[in-house]
Amino acid sequence: MNDKEIQALQEQVALFDDQHAFKILFKHYYTTLFQFAVSIVKVRETAEEIVEDVFIKVWNQRKRLTEIANLRLYLYVSVKNHCLNHVTRRGTTAEIDLDQLDVVCAELVPNPEDLLVASELLQRVNKSIHELPPKCRIVYKLVKENGLSYKEVGEILNISPRTVENHIAAAIKKLASLLDADFPLPRKSFTLPGIKN
Repeated sequence: MNDKEIQALQEQVALFDDQHAFKILFKHYYTTLFQFAVSIVKVRETAEEIVEDVFIKVWNQRKRLTEIANLRLYLYVSVKNHCLNHVTRRGTTAEIDLDQLDVVCAELVPNPEDLLVASELLQRVNKSIHELPPKCRIVYKLVKENGLSYKEVGEILNISPRTVENHIAAAIKKLASLLDADFPLPRKSFTLPGIKN
């Protein structure tokens, strides 16, 4: 769904109390917000409740929905804050320690042709993504899988966009080194007809 479609749904909800539009927004954002919440609170049921509470709050304050310029960012920050409140009530630290986040990245799912050509490579890439350090993995997931900008991820995790960029660079470097190791380029040179090396 693009930004204009999201804006239109926000207006439908805010101006006309459109429950169907609200359900579309809920379905669009729920899974990624739930995975993000689980990475913080570590309990699936609690994460479900937190995300649902955030959406209940959005519905209850739906008349103000048109004031929100970036709904995705608003929802991520709201979920993060609810998670931190929950963690604080449990008596643990309220700071997000990115090393403690255990986010699950989506696996690349091959189609039948990919299975024939590169199933082993896909398994190694998925394994490599899972082996990224926790900080790097959460940033990778938010940027590459959830489509958030560096600035948005920085705002959500209270880190600079430059730090986000560094984590993405580290993830890409690790994945690139995996590909390099799996597919070393041939060392011997070849000549094209009519050209001397």
